[in-house]
Amino acid sequence: PSTPPTLLAPVDITVLQCSYFFQQYPGVNQLSSTLGGLSLQHSQQPESLRPVNLTQDRNILPVSPVLAPVPNLNSDLRKLNCSPDSFRCTLTNIPQTQALLNKAKLPLGLLLHPFRDLTQLPVITSSTIVRCRSCRTYINPFVAFIDQRRWKCNLCYRVNDVPEEFMYNPLTRSYGEPHKRPEVQNSTVEFIASSDYMLRPPQPAVYLFVLDVSYNAVEAGYLTIVCQSLLENLDKLPGDSRTRIGFITFDSTVQFYNLQEGLSQPQMLIVSDIDGNNIFQSVLQLIKDLLNALPNMFTNTRETHSALGPALQAAFKLMSPTGGRISVFQSQLPSLGAGLLHSREDPNQRSSTKHLGPATDFYKKLALDCSGQQTAVDLFLLSSQYSDLASLACMSKYSAGCIYYYPSFHHSHNPAQSEKLQKDLKRYLTRKIGFEAVMRIRCTKGLSIHTFHGNLFVRSTDLLSLANVNPDAGFAVQMSIEESLTDTSLVCFQTALLYTSSKGERRIRVHTLCLPVVTSLADVYAGADVQAAVCLLANMAVDRSVSSSLSDARDALVNAVVDSLSAYISTASNLQQSTLIAPNSLKLFPLYILALLKQKAFRTGTSTRLDDRIYAMCQIKSQPLVHLMKMIHPNLYRIDRLTNEGTIHVNDRVVPQPPLQKLSAEKLTREGAFLMDCGSIFYIWIGKSCDNSFIKDVLGYPNYASVPQKLTQLPELDTVSSERARSFISWLRDSRPLSPVLQVIKDESPAKTDFFQHLVEDRTEAAFSYYEFLLHIQQQICK
Repeated sequence: PSTPPTLLAPVDITVLQCSYFFQQYPGVNQLSSTLGGLSLQHSQQPESLRPVNLTQDRNILPVSPVLAPVPNLNSDLRKLNCSPDSFRCTLTNIPQTQALLNKAKLPLGLLLHPFRDLTQLPVITSSTIVRCRSCRTYINPFVAFIDQRRWKCNLCYRVNDVPEEFMYNPLTRSYGEPHKRPEVQNSTVEFIASSDYMLRPPQPAVYLFVLDVSYNAVEAGYLTIVCQSLLENLDKLPGDSRTRIGFITFDSTVQFYNLQEGLSQPQMLIVSDIDGNNIFQSVLQLIKDLLNALPNMFTNTRETHSALGPALQAAFKLMSPTGGRISVFQSQLPSLGAGLLHSREDPNQRSSTKHLGPATDFYKKLALDCSGQQTAVDLFLLSSQYSDLASLACMSKYSAGCIYYYPSFHHSHNPAQSEKLQKDLKRYLTRKIGFEAVMRIRCTKGLSIHTFHGNLFVRSTDLLSLANVNPDAGFAVQMSIEESLTDTSLVCFQTALLYTSSKGERRIRVHTLCLPVVTSLADVYAGADVQAAVCLLANMAVDRSVSSSLSDARDALVNAVVDSLSAYISTASNLQQSTLIAPNSLKLFPLYILALLKQKAFRTGTSTRLDDRIYAMCQIKSQPLVHLMKMIHPNLYRIDRLTNEGTIHVNDRVVPQPPLQKLSAEKLTREGAFLMDCGSIFYIWIGKSCDNSFIKDVLGYPNYASVPQKLTQLPELDTVSSERARSFISWLRDSRPLSPVLQVIKDESPAKTDFFQHLVEDRTEAAFSYYEFLLHIQQQICK
């Protein structure tokens, strides 16, 4: 039909709600059964389905950052729903059947950021945690109260009894209103768990630092920064009176440090004296003495070898009785003992697949042993040459650890990397941590989860083992529709994270997301969340690169665009087949996929170093969506003409809001200055003919020629332009946990390749421009 399909849209439901408010036991159920996924007939087509002609409309990038689509639910459910920052689905309208999902050719999955820092979190200390007796779902805003004494599970539909204690509402101090309790009013809550949720008494916070002190490491000078950071943040490490800290250093041998109480100074021990009791201590003065001494202990070393494997084996033995966190600092290829590695990098073979996987299973086995003993291993790789990250990363991937990478790290030759290490360490040492955690994701009957992405160990079909969990870790899961969802208009997903806090409390953080079920293909497209889809596809492509090949993964990404747009075009019979049309919800899909293909993880050619490629893949698999999207498609702003137009006010600060620019050199002018936000790094590119008043008022130099090559900070100047630029940059910084480093790049500086490689809409020797990519997609569709 040539008329646009009818779709869900927010309509005024006050009329329909009148009867609902007069019922004796109000709850979500009455409203959802009448309205949940009801396709309300109306003639207006929603904005998300407006057809966009991609080859003609060259300015599809919105002026402000893209927000998550809001699921098409009635206003009551919408208010109660989980924040997209914690829990996001690739489709906000769930297809009723797998056949309908297959037709749409879009991926179905969830993106989770379960332990992120929250400003508001209802904590519930009730002695009864109410759960479904059949599927163990936690009671949540989307259950139905049949009457005061019974509730119906929203995942398996079992009817459960309301326990007596739940009848009392601690917030209102009233009795008989179970539907008003905080667990039923908030889709993100945290329960303080009872001893039923413990296999053993909660573990203390135990931190072990394993430090490379070989010649390479000492020359790079990272030890001073690490020891200094620890000294500054020791009192901020999460924990309580039971917290313990230990140190191991290694080169061709492994050294331990006796921090036993009663010693006047720390003692270095050799392997035969080891006993966990004298390694870990909470004696602050001894730890401080050791940190002050360490940077100078190895200054004259001639030891070039690295016995990383034996150091890790020793660390595992020390940590096994309690569990905790091992932080490994490594500066080169391990060359001695268990887990030794050889260089596999051949510059001509850089894009071959055979080196994207590990060379040995030593590090994976060690990680799984650690995970079994509730120990995570975090890796800081600070190297100036190839270090086989593909093998080393396994120690973190399978133990729920995290990976930090500083290529060509040097304390004086590379100040930007030194500053990045300092900032990363400050966040790393002080952020929240959860120990001995498990996470389970449940979903409505009919849906099933089949693949997990993230640094984790899958213990059983739906149970993830996380020896440590941190607020910067993201996860993704793929789903399928096993039985059609005909008898429901809503589906729900619930993730529960059970962990031990650094203060020794067992807690459960629960997030619940509710989405409507739809029966038409148009509705599926209308609810597509393009950023979530791209992030899920990126995770799938990393797996495909390692299991099959890089070119297979690239083809699969291109086909994802071709197949979904082709399916969309064929459903809308009024579109001419000769033009490339996307629904508004997917108009950025080809641009984001092209950007992903140009990312270090997937780009072709031999210019990408193997470790850089592997690190990009590790980040894709472990970053939450907000950070991953900036990595894939950074935000570019012009900042030499910031005005008061459209400013926002944040804590008595006026913040300019310059429009987003597309990532193309045609947007850069030699007269301007541009800020690119890549998530963990800000680039400021200064054009050759940039106005001297900007250079003077913001950078603090008289003219372009006098701006130094390695500028990493903006001075605090008492000028309007400086105030505006700093206010904008601080506002961007405040929106994320990791403080990004800043790099000012002059037009003719060698560092400008770092900046220009992110201009994804332009052509490079190995890749299409955005317009060429659209034509390529169009050719594939018309085949």
